[in-house]
Amino acid sequence: MKMFNRCLLLLLILISCFHSNLKAQGKSKKITIVTLPKHHARISYGVQKLTFALKNAGYSVVEQPYKGAFPSGNTILVGLLTDAPVKTLAGATNNRPRKEGFIISDSGLKNKLLIAGADNSGALYGCLELADRINLNNKLPVNINLHDQPEMVLRGTCIGVQKPALLPGRGTYEYPYTPQNFPWFYDKALWIRYLDSLAHNRMNSLYLWNGHPFASLVRVKEYPYAVEVDDATFKKNEEIYSFLAEEADKRGIWLIQGFYNIIVSKPFAEKNNLKTQDRNRHIVPIIADYTRKSIAAFVQKYPHVGLLITLGEAMEGAGQDDIDWFTQTIIPGVKDGLKALGRTDEPPIVLRAHDTDAPTVMKYAKPLYHNLYTMAKYNGEALTTYEPHGPWADLHRTLSNIGTVQIENVHILANLEPFRYGSPDFIQKCVQAMHTVYGANALHLYPQASYWDWPYTADKTDGKRLLQLERDWIWYKAWSRYAWDSKRERVGEISYWAKQLADKYGCDQVHGEAILRAYEQSGNISPELLRRFGITDGNRQTMTLGMLMSQLVNPEKYGLFSLLYNSEGPVGEMMSEYAEREWKHQPHIGETPVKVIDSVILQGKEAVEAIDKASLQVSKDKAEFDRLKNDMYCYNAMANSYAYKAKAALWVLKYKYSDNVADLEKALPELQTSLDHYKQLVKLTENTYLYANSMQTKQRKIPVGGNDAKMKTWAELLPVYQKELDNFKRNIDSLKSPQTQQKQREVAVLKDATVKFENSSSGSSSYQVNSGEVVFADTSVAIKNIAKELAGLKGVKLSKADQQKNGTTISFKNDRPVKVLVGFFNSKMPQYLQEPQLETDASANDYGQADIKIANAIQIDGLPPVNIHTYTFKAGSNTLTLGKGAAMVLGIVDADANVPVYDAGLSNEGNIKDLRWLFN
Repeated sequence: MKMFNRCLLLLLILISCFHSNLKAQGKSKKITIVTLPKHHARISYGVQKLTFALKNAGYSVVEQPYKGAFPSGNTILVGLLTDAPVKTLAGATNNRPRKEGFIISDSGLKNKLLIAGADNSGALYGCLELADRINLNNKLPVNINLHDQPEMVLRGTCIGVQKPALLPGRGTYEYPYTPQNFPWFYDKALWIRYLDSLAHNRMNSLYLWNGHPFASLVRVKEYPYAVEVDDATFKKNEEIYSFLAEEADKRGIWLIQGFYNIIVSKPFAEKNNLKTQDRNRHIVPIIADYTRKSIAAFVQKYPHVGLLITLGEAMEGAGQDDIDWFTQTIIPGVKDGLKALGRTDEPPIVLRAHDTDAPTVMKYAKPLYHNLYTMAKYNGEALTTYEPHGPWADLHRTLSNIGTVQIENVHILANLEPFRYGSPDFIQKCVQAMHTVYGANALHLYPQASYWDWPYTADKTDGKRLLQLERDWIWYKAWSRYAWDSKRERVGEISYWAKQLADKYGCDQVHGEAILRAYEQSGNISPELLRRFGITDGNRQTMTLGMLMSQLVNPEKYGLFSLLYNSEGPVGEMMSEYAEREWKHQPHIGETPVKVIDSVILQGKEAVEAIDKASLQVSKDKAEFDRLKNDMYCYNAMANSYAYKAKAALWVLKYKYSDNVADLEKALPELQTSLDHYKQLVKLTENTYLYANSMQTKQRKIPVGGNDAKMKTWAELLPVYQKELDNFKRNIDSLKSPQTQQKQREVAVLKDATVKFENSSSGSSSYQVNSGEVVFADTSVAIKNIAKELAGLKGVKLSKADQQKNGTTISFKNDRPVKVLVGFFNSKMPQYLQEPQLETDASANDYGQADIKIANAIQIDGLPPVNIHTYTFKAGSNTLTLGKGAAMVLGIVDADANVPVYDAGLSNEGNIKDLRWLFN
């Protein structure tokens, strides 16, 4: 009996302990979140996300305001370090976080956990950090004492309120905010998703890019006719813009509106008989007044929205006009708006260092306005290197040393689209370079692909189109992670990203690491290819569509952008430099074309092997994984196509020195192999992608023109590459067989079109273009040699001094379409008019003028050689307007006249061997 009683007693004790334990567990699952009265909306948002995470982990959550005492039981206090209750719990700390920083601590706090922000954003980020840790481990952490803060001051993304093609009758960047143009702009649910993703990634700024947004968002009483949307749309714009600004601020995100200068609305331009934009137009008083009043109205209406100013591109490049426009129109407009509101604080203004002398502009602007930022493109309009150097690095350092915050703009990414890109290693090193090489402390991130087609990707799917914010999650997450802290250890980062990928695709850590390896191997391919073989870092080149052989062997004939080689890659050699050093048996320097050829072939192979390995265990989101896998195969095919084409080009460049046809014959199998790989790329993309590039206008030039949204797929380019191979074979045969040598090209002498000249630049007269003729009205320099096609044309003799001071204007009437032949001196010196350059001027091909037609066409003693470009005009009254600097107007011919494309080789520095004919 005693034994029975003892057993019964033991059982009762065990039941009691079990019940007590359950009761204790129940209590531990109850959490009270305490906030301070009248707290900011950012704290409310953070608490909302924290509550959601706690509830998902099985906690019962109650929120209540602080009323002088803490509730019993488990409590989380959320507030600012300056709040009295927070000070009591935090105590003295030697590691007080800076702006946007926070503390999460339960150290010495019985049943309490403190989230204390240095400011409202810091408190928000503290809530998000704790929520992330709860989501990761499915429980509230214990024994935590975390202090954290962002490394970069600004961490932001941008959305282009722009389209792939120009609107009828409008110029570049001219897109009114309307439901027809941008249905997504009015989708509040989409905005909430996007803003939530920014907040989750700890991004604190969002830029909207548009040429002239003011006529869609504000009314200026002095210019009521300038508004370019109807009343109903205007009301919608007011409502959605206010909603966006409020929701962004709730998440700690500063909304910034970008615009270009000098662009005006279409109705304003028509009313005042002006162009909406004219790069060579000087400041006009009515445009300055309209712009100033528009900015003032915008600041009054949206005082918490920042402004991003692009001085260049739509107005003439660096010069006094830029300084005057910024200091006498933009800044006064902001001040007018603030004065009308009775405010004395200064909302931030970001000056974009694009096609302007930003350091000089800032010198004059800083005494007038203090809250200024600067911004410049990190690698131009591409992603090429984490080892920037040269003059571009010098500019960034100069901007960083001004004393304001320098923002690094990861821009356009013309060499990445449309394939998926997500190399954390490459991205982390880029952010580190922003700090260590450039001295910058802020990030402005473009979409990874399809900037002009927001919010969609280029993927071709059976269902609805994919969204960039979903497909390119790793792009946004990686840049934001390293903008917060760029010094994270590599071993830990491999583990972190492997887990992220394993969770997404339902595989283990080992196979998650294989996916990461595929991303990182493929992540070097496009940057290496562009920086060693490309023509430009701008979006006039679509890297994934390939390049012509003529562009590889004679890149200077296609407007070679020198910064790509002297700044935006590690020190190394261009193809032509490598070939010359090989021929002369000189040592090579840095990264060579051959190193890149070997590198991309290996990286393409390893990316495919890694993704194949990972595919064995994928159990989630298989459709997206299959698209990612296909992209790795695309990278591999593209890498091989480029590599073997570059091998062929090196043989052709050797022929430049050897004149040995055998060298050309060695190029043939390499070029054939390149084409075979390109055919694989065509197959891999024809059912998976709508296009290669989201900018589908005449601004796109490389590998071929993109007029009317053509030549935007790999299949469209395949006949072009097949033809260049066929031409190459034929021309080699012509060289080998004297009996069938190619006939000397017949010279088609150009003839003057019938035009009637009207008002032209001062001091101008006509002359016959021939050897011995004086070319300027105010100098004695004369033509020494001239391309035969130009001989006898009726040129316009201009005043060189007037051109340098005021630019060139020639008006004329013509009954038929014509081409104006303009000669640009091949020099970067400021006294000469610079050739059209799409990198800095979106209007640089509006008249078909971007390409050189006849290179080195005129030789003049003491002056640089002259390259011929043509400007095409429709029938009617027309005006040729050129910027400041000396140039030649060599005649006007019919628009259908055959102006040959070649290098005449007339140069004081000796003839330049042009090899493009081999592929034509």
